[in-house]
Order: sequence, then structure tokens, then C-alpha cells
Amino acid sequence: MNEEREEMREQIEDPNSGATVLIAEGDIPELEEEKESTEEILRLYRTISTRPVEGTIIKGRVLEVRPDEVIVDIGFKSEGIIPREELSGELAPGDEIEVYLESLEDPDGQVVLSKKKADFMRVWENLREAYEKKTPVRGKILRRIKGGFMVDVMGVEAFLPGSQVSFGRVTDFDSYVNQELDFRILMMNRARKNVVVSRKAVLEEERARQRETILSEIQVGQVREGVVKNITNFGAFLDLGGLDGLLHITDISWTKINHPSEVLKIGEKIKVKILDFDRENERVTVGLKQLVPSPWEQVTSQIVVGGKIKGKVTRVKSYGAFVDLGMGVEGLIHSSQFSWTNPNVDPTKIVRVGDEIEAVVLGIDQERKRISLGVKQLTPDPWET
Repeated sequence: MNEEREEMREQIEDPNSGATVLIAEGDIPELEEEKESTEEILRLYRTISTRPVEGTIIKGRVLEVRPDEVIVDIGFKSEGIIPREELSGELAPGDEIEVYLESLEDPDGQVVLSKKKADFMRVWENLREAYEKKTPVRGKILRRIKGGFMVDVMGVEAFLPGSQVSFGRVTDFDSYVNQELDFRILMMNRARKNVVVSRKAVLEEERARQRETILSEIQVGQVREGVVKNITNFGAFLDLGGLDGLLHITDISWTKINHPSEVLKIGEKIKVKILDFDRENERVTVGLKQLVPSPWEQVTSQIVVGGKIKGKVTRVKSYGAFVDLGMGVEGLIHSSQFSWTNPNVDPTKIVRVGDEIEAVVLGIDQERKRISLGVKQLTPDPWET
């Protein structure tokens, strides 16, 4: 008897799991072993094991394309129907497509399929993989909404919070609409079909990589390009490509300026010279005026003590008036140098900003970069006549 049962036993491979299944005539008691052959048992098993599973993505073959629907064969006893609007592009009988099996049989006995859901599930899998691996995804900003933007990522609309658009404060949100950019997925909720993305996270990762590069390359004396990212009363901060540099107001121009905004604008690209680099604290000091020769190198060859010179009044203080002499240098007419007879004259009552004035060069202090001027010297000293 044992020998007979051994002959009725056969090994087959489950097409779904890949596992080897041992089937014998006596292993299926609900069938009438004496009446059914082993071949019939195996045929029934293969039919059950290859039955499509509801709630999964399966492959189907197009049988017929109608104006409003497409008939698809999924290898079941009846075909499925998909609304034509769910399928884009040209289709022809014999084409193989991926579909989502919602139900093997609805109340009308029809197989219920969805191409739209299949596409969504496949995209969701790709998004989930990108989320878990923290890899960027490409998306297009569609429109502005309250609190941020809606972004098309692989056909799924994702939310981009306004705070995740960029570093710092964004002033022109509308300029981002229709831009295609890389994003990082911050959060996903499949039940609600919600995806939250960040552009800022991608920029931070890029900035970190740039930072490592620049830290290994930067040297005092180098000339580098930077973008003005912030302007203060004492200077400006530049993005040097992953690392910030401070441009002090005294290093912006050889001529005196009252505020950095007189020369610089936020977002402007400029070239600067690396003046100092503290590698331990990652602090960089840069200079703009150092890219051109100091005008003081030419002062002694063009300005002579005792000679007359013309210039324009740039500032007037109670102690004197500053005069632009050209070449990027200024001279000071002290209040005591306006009149022979009144040494305590108030310069604000004699000259105004913008006045063209002639003066005599009284002295040049090359080390302190100062030029002293006098107006009263244009006339004879009355005390000597």
C-alpha cells in the first residue's frame, strides 16, 4: 500500500511563491481519491495557485479597444473592462499593460480593473523608495496655495511648505511657479495620499558638499566669486559656495561709504579676495577693494604739498569738510583752515555737499592715508602783510 501511495506522489513548484509543494493523492481528502486521477488533482492545484489576487497589480493583454472602454484579458474566466479615459496614448489588441485588480467579480459578474490605480501604486512604490533612501525626486511647481505650493512629482501632487522653498526669506513666491526642481520627500501618508516635499533639504545637502570642497581648497590671497546674501550696517555676508564670508564695510571701497548698500545689492554676484581664513572656526574674511590698486600708491606722484587742487564736497561736519579729490581719495579741510580771521568758523555755513571747491594741499600722511587741505591759503595771510 505504501508503495502505491509513493507512486501517486508528485513534486510541483508553486508559481506564486516558488516553493516546492509535495502533492499526493491522499493529501486532499475533500476530493474523492478513488475517482480522481493524480493528473486531475494537479490540474486543480495549478488552477487555484495561478488565480489572480485581488488588490494587486497584475499584467493584462488588450483584447479590444472601444471608444469608451478597453477589454483586457488577465487570464481569468472572464475579461475585465477599463474606462478608456484611464489609458493614455495609442492602444492596440495584443498590447500588454499593468492593471490593478479591484475585484474578480462584481454584482454583474465582471472583473473590475483600474489602470489609474495601478499607475498610482507603482508611482507610490517609487516615491516610498526615494523617501526611505533619502534620494531626491524631480518635480514641477504647479501653483501657489495657502502656506506654500503644490508640486507634481511623478504624477502625484505633493505639498511644498513655504518654509521649505529655500534658505532665508523668500520675497517673490510667484517666480517659483512652473519651475522644475529637485526635492526631498519629508513625509508620506498613503491612506490620505499626502506627500510633503522640501527644496531646502536638497539645497542644504548640496551646500554641505560644496562646503567640504571649499574648505579643502580655500587659501588666503585667492580670488573667489560670491553672492551677496545679507547686508548690514557694518558690512555684507557672501555665500562663497557652501561657506559664508564677511565683507567689512572698510574693505568694500577705497573711498569712504556710509552704508554697504551704496555699492552692493542682495543677490549680486561679485569677486572678492580672501583676506583671512580661520579653518578651525570656519570663518572667512574677504575684501572687494583689494582687487584694485590702492589709490594711495599714486597720491604722491599726482598730488603735491603746497599745490592747488580741485574737488567736490562729499561730507560736511562741524569740525570740517571732506573733499573728493578723485583717484578714490579724500582730503579734509579742517574748520580752522577756512578763514585767516575766524579760526572757529562753522563749515556747515560755508560749504554744502556737492559744492565744487578749490584748496591748497597742506600735507599728506601716507601711513594714515590722510590729506590735509586749506582754503584760506588761497589768499595771502593778512597778518604777514
